[in-house]
Amino acid sequence: MDFTLTSEHDAIRNAAREFCAREILPYVREWDRAQKFPREILPKMAEEGLFGVCIPRCHGGLGRDYLSLGIVCEELERADSAFRVLVSVHLGLNSLTLFRWGSGAQKVKYLAPQARGEKLAAFALTEPHAGSDVSSIRTTARRDGGSYILDGEKTWIGFADIADQYLVFAYTDPNAKYRGISAFIVERGFEGVSTSSIRHKLGGRIGATGGIALRDVRVPAANRVGEEGEGFKIAMSALDSGRYTVAAGAVGLIEACLEASTSYVKARETFGRPIGKHQLVQQKIARMVAGRDTGRLLYYQIGWMMNRGARCTREASLAKWVNCQSAFRAADDAVQVHGANGYSDEYPVERYLRNSRGALIYEGTQEIHQLMQAEYALGYRNDKRLTQSLPPYPFEEDA
Repeated sequence: MDFTLTSEHDAIRNAAREFCAREILPYVREWDRAQKFPREILPKMAEEGLFGVCIPRCHGGLGRDYLSLGIVCEELERADSAFRVLVSVHLGLNSLTLFRWGSGAQKVKYLAPQARGEKLAAFALTEPHAGSDVSSIRTTARRDGGSYILDGEKTWIGFADIADQYLVFAYTDPNAKYRGISAFIVERGFEGVSTSSIRHKLGGRIGATGGIALRDVRVPAANRVGEEGEGFKIAMSALDSGRYTVAAGAVGLIEACLEASTSYVKARETFGRPIGKHQLVQQKIARMVAGRDTGRLLYYQIGWMMNRGARCTREASLAKWVNCQSAFRAADDAVQVHGANGYSDEYPVERYLRNSRGALIYEGTQEIHQLMQAEYALGYRNDKRLTQSLPPYPFEEDA
């Protein structure tokens, strides 16, 4: 196991950091206050290749390895969570799932434009009555000749209101429980598709979040991803990749908290000396360092496993749980270190705290991940048949 970064890894980190410094950080407070996603940044992200980092070049991507995806997510969240969430949803949950499960025709029609950033994609699993309990979804897909008719409602979908296409999960056989779920590519332009926005969120205010309503939506059978009944394991495999990107992003948020806090405690004085000299302040700084460094090792391990074509369900769950908790604690400590100033958006740490809270809920609550880890340790969990590993790196198509 070698976690030595290559010159390519260093280059993509530097490129992502420079992009954030140029295109995001100067405007992030304004965007957060406006609670509106800046669509004008999408072509700029596409030009940098951020929407297809680890998609093979033959499918329109950069052809980099999976660790590069984690590095990009770390740097994006160091600037603001919304931009990491965008890559998590578009690439981690949707595009990598099409790369893993999609047909050749689907890769040409949908994956390649997504990897090039010409089309924005979302992942539609959560419903008003189904979050952690995936088998409780109520969206249905009824076969009708060469098509399926989809009916249902999705909610808390990242970038639902601006995405061009969605990976939608629906029951083709409701009596089969989770074995009756199937996956479909649904275009925004299909008749019967409508979207809505969720506003006034605690955090992630720059990011677009919303709902999708499906009313007698006719979807070509060619848009079914995988076979009928494979939707649950497709969704679970997608969450492996998504949780990896969330875990990597959390490290970036911790880094941002650490940078803001170390700068502040060196300049701020109380009782005649910099507050960085006080031991309880140092304790908070030390906790951030520990969270950043252990979190980075956790996501590096997953990137290494994915590069080998190994499954990482347990590891992705652990990293997502631990790193997001560390990020929330780091953000809370950063606000405390800043004192009253930390309660104002004149300093970035209050935004970090608001943003860090959501990651404890989405892509599996912290309670779900605790249960998963306990069940693995106790030998109660056996999900060998639920997921399928990504193709290992280097990709054969690019060799």
